[in-house]
Amino acid sequence: MPVPHLRAERRLWLEGRRRVVGVDEVGLGALCAPVVAAAVLVRPNCHKIPGVRDSKTMSARQREAVVERIKDRVEAWGVGAASVAEIERLNIYHATHLAMRRALRRIQDYDHVLVDGRKIVGFEDHVGPYTAIVDGDQSSYAIACASVIAKVTRDRLMSRLALRYPVYGWEHNAGYTTRHHVEALAEHGPSVFHRRTYARIRTLLEGDQLALEFDIELDTALEAETVVELGADAAPGLDAAPRAGAALEPMPLGALVLGR
Repeated sequence: MPVPHLRAERRLWLEGRRRVVGVDEVGLGALCAPVVAAAVLVRPNCHKIPGVRDSKTMSARQREAVVERIKDRVEAWGVGAASVAEIERLNIYHATHLAMRRALRRIQDYDHVLVDGRKIVGFEDHVGPYTAIVDGDQSSYAIACASVIAKVTRDRLMSRLALRYPVYGWEHNAGYTTRHHVEALAEHGPSVFHRRTYARIRTLLEGDQLALEFDIELDTALEAETVVELGADAAPGLDAAPRAGAALEPMPLGALVLGR
């Protein structure tokens, strides 16, 4: 399997851009819960941590084994998120870009951003110079580090949300489409953390009395969820950044550290 390297980072370092950040997201394809992004600033000519690669190719145990070493060894790191309410309002792609921008704001100063994926229209206006790398989490060490932090952060969130909503098996499926998750949705209906604009969720809701009941429940819960997940100062506007140390998810996860 591909091992990430530092070629993109070294090219930028040689051009005089010494503070290079890698960014990646997790949760874009999930049926529920926030989308989470991480940003990692690697030191010039840093030594790679053995075993770090695209988080999707690593087991949960492998990710947990390296995530704290990544946080300790990199120059800086940060995590940002966009809530279900923001995903519903903006669409998942714009919400993902918002989460990336929030993660980058936790890094005080940087010269260039490496982002996993394709070029994002208007992204440079918000974050400055950046390079989009298709499958960047497989080739860029900085992006791979970000992918691990984002994945571990969101998986921990889903495990704790599973304590409140145990029927969906989120501690195992992280909110993605699995047979158990779909069967639980069909039997119990969506929770307030499910993304009702997604086709599979809408299919469950269409023409069902559950839709009316869910709408009423959702309207009262989503705004509160936005404030709790991202910090009260994140709710008013699109570009508002969550305050330092703000909870990424409902309590009791308020102690989650989002960056340094």
